[in-house]
This record gives sequence, structure tokens and C-alpha cells, in this order.
Amino acid sequence: MASIFTKIVNGEIPCYKVAETDEFLAFLDINPNSKGHTLCIPKKEVDKIFDLDEATYSGLMSFSRRVALAMEKVIPCERVGMSVIGLEVPHVHVHLIPLHSMEDARFVQKAKLSPEEFKATAQKIQEVID
Repeated sequence: MASIFTKIVNGEIPCYKVAETDEFLAFLDINPNSKGHTLCIPKKEVDKIFDLDEATYSGLMSFSRRVALAMEKVIPCERVGMSVIGLEVPHVHVHLIPLHSMEDARFVQKAKLSPEEFKATAQKIQEVID
């Protein structure tokens, strides 16, 4: 059965899209640790990051870097942190999290955003991505 992320890639479930290429997609996490928390995924469904072929792994890291650099331009934060855990959804995903403190990296406290805030945040990042 297709993961929730594959359903997003296929347009079956909506998302707040930040960036997209032929191989990768970035969208806002709907249960964010902080405002701007973004997920970067390969469009091809693979469960574990180290099961990706080398080219896809390198491409995902490069794509994630581009997204993080754009996030830093428009999301006030100390830095953008990166985490790859992979237990929640069986589809490789990189968390890019605007960090204000170490608490933002712990996946314990969650930010609450309205649909309008999600949309505006995604649009801000889209506007500055290279």
C-alpha cells in the first residue's frame, strides 16, 4: 500500500508545497515542531534512507540543502536543523526544522498554525528558493 507521502506525490492528498523537481518534493509538515518545519522526500517510495541508491541519496541531500538555504532567508531562526528518523512514515523523509532552541529538535512541543499561515509560509519559501 502506498505511503501517505506517495499519496501526496500523486496528488491524492493536498500539501503545502515548498519546492519540487522531477525526483524530489518538499512540503510543510502539518504537525510542525516550529513554524516552517519542512519535509523533503524522494518521489520514489523507499522506506529507509540508506536503502536509497547513491545518486538519489546525494540528490536528496542537495535538494534538502537548497530548501534549507531558502528557509533561512525567510523564517526567523537561529539555524535550520536536519533530522532523518523515518519511523513515522515508511517513506524516506528529511526534516528541516527552524531551530530557536534545542527543544524545537525534540519532536515533543508542536507549533499550531492556521491554514493561512501554512500557505503564507510555503509561499515565502517558494519565492526565494534557487
